[in-house]
Amino acid sequence: MQQSTVESFEAIIQHCKTLLEKKHQDYGSAWRVLRLPSITDQIFIKAKRIRSIQEKGTQKIEENVESEFIGIINYCAMALIQMNLEADTPLEMKWETLSKCYDEQITKIKTLLSNKNHDYGEAWRDMRISSMTDLILMKLLRIKQIEDNAGKTLVSEGVESIYQDMINYAIFCLIKIQNGQ
Repeated sequence: MQQSTVESFEAIIQHCKTLLEKKHQDYGSAWRVLRLPSITDQIFIKAKRIRSIQEKGTQKIEENVESEFIGIINYCAMALIQMNLEADTPLEMKWETLSKCYDEQITKIKTLLSNKNHDYGEAWRDMRISSMTDLILMKLLRIKQIEDNAGKTLVSEGVESIYQDMINYAIFCLIKIQNGQ
């Protein structure tokens, strides 16, 4: 029997968080030195690599696209955490603090996923992974434009909701990959 979307979400997030914890043990919270545009560019690099592999059908670096989607999830979470920390928060964070911040962001995203899946009838299940990759890239270009406009928008959503959407698209892609699609 196929897992529900929420069950799959939780399993993927647990894997992502475990990886982040191991990287935290290796590097500490060195990523905290990154400004939001730098995190956006890091996510962009990962999405571009996924699209390149999808278009070429081959790759020369062994790291698979699944690891790139996981990277997108964790970098988006890092961006959301950075956005919500006080300016005077020390760069180095203990794992317990980072874990709590991560969980707070993921809880919001899981609620968003459930609400959107309700309204859209899980339309993502009929989408192609390549289309969702393109949507992630489009959302990154939107963030870059908003960043270039000093965070100001006239009628558009802010970057927080865009990062949340990208996490959900990356999770949908991983679910589809796990299901052999």
